Amino acid sequence: MDVADLREFYGSRLGQVSRRLIAHRLRERFGNLQGATVLGLGFAAPYLDQPVDGAERSLVFMMAQRGVMHWPQGEPNAAALVEECELPLLESTVDFALVVHGLELTDQPSEMLRELWRVISPHGRLVMVVPNRRGLWARSDVTPFGYGQPFSRPQLQHILKETKFSPVGWSQALFMPPSEHSLVLKSATAWERFGLRTSSAFSGVIIVEAVKQVYAVSARKRARRMLPRLKPALASARLPRAHS
Repeated sequence: MDVADLREFYGSRLGQVSRRLIAHRLRERFGNLQGATVLGLGFAAPYLDQPVDGAERSLVFMMAQRGVMHWPQGEPNAAALVEECELPLLESTVDFALVVHGLELTDQPSEMLRELWRVISPHGRLVMVVPNRRGLWARSDVTPFGYGQPFSRPQLQHILKETKFSPVGWSQALFMPPSEHSLVLKSATAWERFGLRTSSAFSGVIIVEAVKQVYAVSARKRARRMLPRLKPALASARLPRAHS
């Protein structure tokens, strides 16, 4: 899947419906981004059509192996082609990161997440849309969600913990079959409602929100560390006095 394939998919009827369903679930994850720096990684452009309202800065980074396109349309370019494990940003500069078509398509998912940990601010948030290993979409190659490495929820929990992120929210989307059939597309909303009520574990994608794990050192511990460590030493033995 390169950027041309991804753009073609989101221009199709199935792509437009899937984008709408995922975007609906993402809205509750965006929250207040007034004055924030927003980063989209992978192919997040369809979900950040325009710079986020209220955000001070919105950037889109596309992975080197996939290619890049101009974003946003009709405005100065804010997209760049990057190595996902070497982001051209300073530490703690991103307030909100959205990863779509990223984690499953990289060869180094753990390294990518560690790099995101580096650039996300201490109070920043990470939201990822990832193909569900148990869902139909990961088993079909008619959509981008059928490519790369899908994940289960326990696998996502493990890799996030390994890279110092803590999950704080989960959502699911895409319960309809990955089909271009008109009847399926027209009933997409009904499929979502039915799936959320009866079989949320079998969604097409998993949406996870996570925050950085930043451990503070208490003043008492810091003071204790600054104290010199005194090691007990054996008293020197007294030699007997020589008699004259």
